[in-house]
Amino acid sequence: MNSLLFENDTIIAIATPIGEGAINVIRVSGKNAIEICDNIFHGSKKLSDVQSHTIHYGKIVDSNNEIIDDVLVSVFKNPNSYTGENSVEISTHGSYFISKKIIELFLKFDCRLAEPGEFTKRAFLNGKLGLSQAEAVIDVINSRTEASLRGARNQLDGLLSKKVNLLRNKLIETSSLVELELDFAEEDIQFLTLQEIENHINNIKKEINKLLSTYSFGKILRDGVNVALVGKPNVGKSSLLNYFLKESRAIVSHIPGTTRDVITEEISIDGVLFKLFDTAGLRKSENEIEAEGINKSREVVKNADLILFINDITEKFSRETFEILLKLSSEEKIITVFNKVDLKKENLPEKGIFISALTGKGIKSLLNTMKEKAITSQNYSEKNAVVSNLRHYNALKKANDFLDNAKESIANQLSGEFISIDLRNAESSLGEIIGKVTTDDILNNIFSKFCIGK
Repeated sequence: MNSLLFENDTIIAIATPIGEGAINVIRVSGKNAIEICDNIFHGSKKLSDVQSHTIHYGKIVDSNNEIIDDVLVSVFKNPNSYTGENSVEISTHGSYFISKKIIELFLKFDCRLAEPGEFTKRAFLNGKLGLSQAEAVIDVINSRTEASLRGARNQLDGLLSKKVNLLRNKLIETSSLVELELDFAEEDIQFLTLQEIENHINNIKKEINKLLSTYSFGKILRDGVNVALVGKPNVGKSSLLNYFLKESRAIVSHIPGTTRDVITEEISIDGVLFKLFDTAGLRKSENEIEAEGINKSREVVKNADLILFINDITEKFSRETFEILLKLSSEEKIITVFNKVDLKKENLPEKGIFISALTGKGIKSLLNTMKEKAITSQNYSEKNAVVSNLRHYNALKKANDFLDNAKESIANQLSGEFISIDLRNAESSLGEIIGKVTTDDILNNIFSKFCIGK
């Protein structure tokens, strides 16, 4: 698709967050963006006559020759702009009222308000970004740690799309030879043996499986690690949360059952986001409110990537709570923590992380263990092609399944038509990731998640 799709359609939106600030930026894109701006911008030159990628000072003036604001206008001429179209970005003083008045002036001409994500959607449709790169834009915007930013940045730079495109091209090459052989069936010409086709499929499947195996790591980079703080009442879960945060976020009391609801907070460990869920103590309770909190705690445990199973070292190990955790999750996710080591120096358990949420002893070791269990064991790097998007994961899985079908056809010595269909379906599935194969439903679902102005 190319820019002709939007030939007579110019859009406008505020690109900066609504609220008071030093400046606001208004973004305009479309064939007539610069021409329309010339109607209301008074500067030393007409914007239509200036070079692309230049900035110009002037005033925005309404139809009554009233000055709305002093502005700077950045000019980008097609195809060398973010969207691939003529574009202007107007920097105004940070008043929403001023921005609103300027937008109203544009709307009097052949211009309309942009939909969510429409600027990035146009960048994709005009060939400025691949689809997976366009999706990475929202991940860059939403990144909250160094690791999530690096992961999103590398996807935006095309690491994943280049890898997927390479695999897709290999599939096209293989399926083309299979289909060409069908055209020469009467001449009994063979371009690839069944064994050679299977070898090609196995090589592609190997690379797809490598990408699929990065998903848990990619999800961590993108969304963070969900960590449930679990244990009997009064073992120090809330105290540990407060120590992590360096503030009194959760109520701490010697009275069991103080935490009645799940408290959620976030910390960064070496650039990786960890979402902490302080849960109600797992026990039976006659108190209706506490019982509801305990039910929510069970759901948190089921969905957790890591579980900090916290025990009071001065009391007996809670085997009953541990058995509950094993029913709700897997042992690999559990880190056993013994709190209050400041109160006991001898006869410590053989295994576990020993801490004091009061003094901070052992907390650094606990943080290192959390990171190692969540990240280091994955053996991946955000510098490589990593799958962090569920849509991409599902498309890769679908391609893998089609390739399995093709291998089954080969094993059963079926004709090339069956093999060809599955190879083409696998190719189409990979094409969905990078935007070679798209539908309006896919595009609308992706770009509706963007903010207006992006």
